[in-house]
Parts: sequence; structure tokens; C-alpha cells
Amino acid sequence: MPIDFRRSWSDEDLELYRDNVVRFIDTEMLPHDEAARKRGHVGHEIWHKAGALGLLCADIPEQYGGGGGDFRHEAVFYEEMSRRGLTGMSTSVHAIVAHYFLNHGTEAQKQKYLPRMARGELVGAIAMTEPGAGSDLQGIRTRAQKDGEGYLINGSKTFITNGFLAGVVLVVVKTDPTQGAKGTSILIVETEGCKGYRVGRVLDKIGMKAQDTSELFFDDVRVPAEALLGGTEGQGFFQLMGDLPYERTIIGVTALATMEGAFQATLDYVRERKAFGKPIAEFQNTKFKLAEIATQIKVGRAFIDRCVEDLVAGKLDTATASMAKLWGSETQGRVVDECLQLFGGYGFMNEYMVARMYADGRIQRIYGGTNEIMKEVISRAL
Repeated sequence: MPIDFRRSWSDEDLELYRDNVVRFIDTEMLPHDEAARKRGHVGHEIWHKAGALGLLCADIPEQYGGGGGDFRHEAVFYEEMSRRGLTGMSTSVHAIVAHYFLNHGTEAQKQKYLPRMARGELVGAIAMTEPGAGSDLQGIRTRAQKDGEGYLINGSKTFITNGFLAGVVLVVVKTDPTQGAKGTSILIVETEGCKGYRVGRVLDKIGMKAQDTSELFFDDVRVPAEALLGGTEGQGFFQLMGDLPYERTIIGVTALATMEGAFQATLDYVRERKAFGKPIAEFQNTKFKLAEIATQIKVGRAFIDRCVEDLVAGKLDTATASMAKLWGSETQGRVVDECLQLFGGYGFMNEYMVARMYADGRIQRIYGGTNEIMKEVISRAL
């Protein structure tokens, strides 16, 4: 009897929704993944198709063009992509941007951007990290100066997920450099035809080859006053901190789903691969390794599911979300490494999903706040 990895937060309707998601992924995404990895991005067409099927912004209210669901609907999409080693289409960052609009934007901003994001017409990105400022967001140097009725943005950002395809970018800037965190704001930049806005390189990463992680440059980019997220200066740091549990839960969800996908692929492989006249699944080392992995997934499922339930209920605290990110990404690294080892030399070949998972998963311990930052956040809550 196979081990039961069912989710406690799912139900019949969500499983029907999952069937639609799986059908889309298997027919529209998987066949084009290799080409996307060679190209460095998935292209806009797949975003339009996902939007047309209602798979984007699934947890955004219907009044803003979203699906009217909750985080569980988003989690289904993240899980099924992660189980297949698909990391090119960052619907997670797109969803995070949508939630900045939903939770912090003015009514006019919500009406203007959320329906277009839900349709896949605008791909969302958030520009925080700079060449000299990563986890230390107070150290950003990108400046926005008041100019007439709007702002002039100058600076650069790097490691920006969805950067090449982005139609709307939330840019974290200093509107008052003398005020530290209180001088931070977020400005909305629509990229099409935007004078002074430039996308640099699609960065050459060790993994996530199909994801358009890019440099962005702002040279006297002019935006109107209504481009200030929420309409009040100095709220940027508060806005950034408010949505961290959502982002870190996503990392925990994708980490666990990646483990499940790697485990199943490894199980299939060791049952077919023979050495010394018998399947390697029959060797004690293989059985014990698989038992350890299955146990970690089973235990992790209980914790991550609880985080999903608490997030939906509006009671997930930052420390627990940080634990989900910390535990999930660290365990993902160990589990995928063990799975790769059981593939032997084939595990080192990019044509095998486990090899791509190994390379792709390393960033999980860095983005969304490094795991060292997670430990700091958790320790402060003790």
C-alpha cells in the first residue's frame, strides 16, 4: 500500500480544480520546458493561456478580476509545477505582486492592475534587491525624487524574478533617504514604452534556467503621483513586511512538493534500475534512504498543511512562516541530494528531472530572506 501524502487542507472541489491545473501543466507547460530553459524565459503566450483559464490570481476577489478563491487554489498550482520540476513561470511572484496591490493599493490601483494581471496581460515583478543590498532592505539606494506632479526614479535592481517579461514592476525606492526604513516607498512602473526603463541581462544562473531573472535599470524614469502604492509616502517597509508570511509559506509549499516529486521519480527509477542482477530498490541502503525520505515528507506535510490552513484563516504569524521557509528549503536540499545519489551518474545529467531539481532548489535557501535571516526572525519570537 503506497504512503498517503494527502493534504489536510484539500477537498473535493479543490481536487477537481487540481485536475484542471494538471491538465494545463501537462499539455501547455511540460512540452515547452526544455525550449524555455534554452531561451531563458517562458514567453508571454503561456501567461495569456493561464489567465484565460483562470489559473492566475486565483485567490484575488472576483470584483478585481481574480478567481475568488483562497491561498489553497494558488498552492495547487505551485505544487503541481514543483512536483514536475517546472520553475520557469513564477506565478508565485506574480501572486505576491497581486497581493501588494490587494492589501496596500488604493482602490484605483486595484481596479487598474489586478484584472490585467489575472488575465495574464501584465506579468508582475517586484524590484527589491540591488547589487549592494540584498536581505538588508534598509540599505537600498534606488532613489525617487519628487518632480512636479510625480517622481523621477534613478537606480538599479538585480536578481529580479519575471524581470524580462514583466509588464508591471513594484519598485522599492527611497523617497526620503534621511528617514531610514520610514523613508522607503514602493512605486508602480508600467514597463511598456517606459522612457528610461531598461531590462539588462537575463542572468545566467546555476539553476532555474527557464526563469527570466534579470537586471533592471531606471534612468530618470518618470511616474505620476498615483503610481505611489497606497498613496502615502514612507509606507514601503511596512508594506514589504506585511506580506512576508504569504511569500514564505509559498516557499514551504514548493519545497515540500518538490520533495514529493523527487521521491516519486526516485522510487520509479530504483524499481527499474538493476545492479548486480537485481533492482537497486532491493538493496538495504536504498530501502533505508527511501524510508527516511518518506518519513521527512510525511512529517513535513503535517506542518506545511497547518501553515496553509493558518494562512487561509488569517492567523499565520511571521515566525511560523519563517520556520516553514527555513525547514522546507533546508529539508528540500537534503532530500533531493539523497534522491540524486540513488540515480547514480544519471542523477548528474540535466535530462533527468532530479538533476534540475537539485540545481533549481539551491536558491530556496536564499530568496524570500536568507535562511540566516529566518533564524534571526524566529529567535526574536522565542
